[in-house]
Amino acid sequence: MDDDPVESNPDLYTVVFENERVRVLEYRDVPGTKSVPHRHPDSVMVTLSAFDRRLSSGDRTLDVTLPAAAARWLGAQSHSGENIGSTETHAIFVELKEAPVVGTHHEATLGPDTR
Repeated sequence: MDDDPVESNPDLYTVVFENERVRVLEYRDVPGTKSVPHRHPDSVMVTLSAFDRRLSSGDRTLDVTLPAAAARWLGAQSHSGENIGSTETHAIFVELKEAPVVGTHHEATLGPDTR
């Protein structure tokens, strides 16, 4: 399995910008679409549409509903996703290339920070 979402899910993720500090991905899908497992580094996700998703990692699942025009922190994590709603998903991910802060517990994270 290739952990990079652009490699493992090339029909869903595209690179729209990259430099030495960040990589920016665009994500699009339609209701019923499932992604294969992949990994995200620490990222900021900006939703361009409202959507409902089911995220899965190992034996954990999380259903999330996000509005359009929201910015959310996405701690480093591995997961697969499924569009469980009735709308298309359209989002931008700004992936950080810097090493995570020492002492943070990213692997316990699943899904975006919805606070």
